Formats: sequence, C-alpha cells, structure tokens
Amino acid sequence: MRLGARILKTGLAIVLALYTAAWLGLEPAFYAAISATFAIQPSIFKTYKTILEQIQANFIGASIAVLFVTIFGHDPIVIGAAVMFSIAIILKLKLEASALSLAIVTVIIIMGNPHEQFLLYASERFATIMLGVGAAFIVNLLFLPPKHETRLYYKTADITEETIRWIRLITRHELNQSSIKREIPLINEQLIKLDNYYLLYKEERSYFKKEKLTKARKLVVFKQMIVSLKKAVMLLKALDRYENELTLMPERLQKLIQQQLDHLTDYHDRILLRYVGKVNTQLTDDMAEEVDEGRESLTDLFMDLYDHNEISREQWLRVLPIISHITEYNEHLEHLDILLESFFSYHQSDNTVDIEERTED
Repeated sequence: MRLGARILKTGLAIVLALYTAAWLGLEPAFYAAISATFAIQPSIFKTYKTILEQIQANFIGASIAVLFVTIFGHDPIVIGAAVMFSIAIILKLKLEASALSLAIVTVIIIMGNPHEQFLLYASERFATIMLGVGAAFIVNLLFLPPKHETRLYYKTADITEETIRWIRLITRHELNQSSIKREIPLINEQLIKLDNYYLLYKEERSYFKKEKLTKARKLVVFKQMIVSLKKAVMLLKALDRYENELTLMPERLQKLIQQQLDHLTDYHDRILLRYVGKVNTQLTDDMAEEVDEGRESLTDLFMDLYDHNEISREQWLRVLPIISHITEYNEHLEHLDILLESFFSYHQSDNTVDIEERTED
C-alpha cells in the first residue's frame, strides 16, 4: 500500500483543522475536517483557486440557508428547496464541483439544526467550515510542495519507454496480438494522466520574471516531448493495424523499416536522457545523422518498389500509412532535438533543469 503526497496532505489538513477548531472553541470540529477534505488539491495554485471558489460558494450557501430559515423555517421541504436554489446559483457562476459539494454541506448543516440564536449558530458553522478550507491551503502551501516538473518528466519517460518496447517487439514479430490489444488502451489512459500532469505543471505560478521565462521555455520543450510521444503511440497503432500487410512486403523493406525504427527509438530515448544531462550533445547529433540517412533510404526504397512494380498499388497504399507515421515521428523528434539544443545553448545561466533522482514510492 502506497501513501502518496495528496493522501498525506489530506491527513495533515484534517489534523490541523481539528486542533485549530478545538483551540478556537468552534464546535463540532469535524465540520472543519470535512471542509479540509474537500479543499485539498494537487497543487498550490489549484488550492488557491479552490479556496476562492469555496469562499464564494459557501457564502452563497450560508446566505441562502439563513434567508430560507428566516422566511420559511426548518422543514425538510424548505431545506431541499434551499439546496436546489443554491445549486442553481453556483452552477450559473460555473464554480467547481468541490465548491458546490461543500456549499450543499454548509446549507444542510446550517438549516438542519434549529437553534434559538440561529444567526450566531449559522455564523459559527460557516466559520468552522471556512477554517477547514484555510487549513487545507496552509498544508498545501507548507508541506510536501509537489514537484510537477519531476513527475511530468518521469511520466513522459516511462510511457515513452513502454511504447518503444512495443514498437521494437512488433517490428520483430515477437509478440502475440492479444497482448498488444490489451496494452494500447492502457497507454491511452496513461497519456490522459500525462496531459493532466502537464496542466498541473503549467498552472504552477512563478513569482519572479526570470523564473517565468525559464518556465515558459520548459513548457515548450515538454509540450513537444508529449507531441513526439503521442506520435510514437500513433505509429505503434499503425504497426499493429497493418502488421499483416507489412509481412507481405519484400524482406529488404521490412528490414529497413526495422532498422529505421531502431534508430528513431534510440534517438528518442537519448533526447529524453539529454534533458536531464545524462547524454551529451555529440551523441544525439551523431544519431540525428543516422536517422536522416535512414529516412532517405526508406522513402527511396518504398518509392522504387512501386515504380519497378515489385509491389502492387493496393499493397503500396496499405503500407503507406506506416511510412507516413515513421516520417512524421522523425520530424517531431528532430524538432524536439532542436528545441533542446536551443534550450541549452541560450540563456544557460537561466535554463536550469530541476529533475530530482527517481526514488521508490
């Protein structure tokens, strides 16, 4: 069983909310714990955004609760109507689901307990709930700040490594179809998570101009890393789809495709390692030359086979998508390599990479 940073931060936020509520004499303290659970977020910026929306939503919910109790009383039908009215307003304002959920809890808590000094009671309940939101923000700000750049890099590297492994296996006809059919949907799911990591990293706020410029350059590099990876996944899907057609091609074309993909996948792997300083520039330059030569040889052979009637027009059209994906994959890798060259060649004192060594979770 693994305890991630968000799980640990949620526990810390609940503890802080409970102790603070007890110290301030706000009862029941578990209301603060509930709101802290809703408010914890995976990044400081998201927590800041959430706390603003929580304040708005809870103020709306508390105001409606007080208004409905004052006019109509505490009947269950009134509580239900107040909840529906609150939902309608919050949805109209397009606040997040977590803010909506906590606002509903606020309405029910305030309206569900008739009290002689209702306004004082409502104010205390509102303060208790907002205390939990504040506790979540403090914990997220001070404890275990997320390393989104590190997470983004390793997630990209892991999916790339997995995709490259399958590309090499499928070009050597060393896998069964059932395994690749199961794996491709899993890779698609991982790409969705990767996009989320990228958004979290993009949303991280930098407080100095120098940091903002460096962050902007890194975002460009990471965006191209993800685009190149997605192109590799598309290539894998094409190889899987047209594998039978590929096996009917002349052996020298199959051999050349395998060689070119070996060059490309090695090139891709080395580019990612270069970002963290594990591969020097000369090595990637040498591999780029091999890739260019391989691309020319592959496209020339593919066209010659058709020109000399060694393959039919139907065969040529069936294999064309694979050649097209290989060419596009090549172009995206070259673009990524150029971006990295620019990143490390200019503003060397500013463009620092902050990737921590991978540790066991």
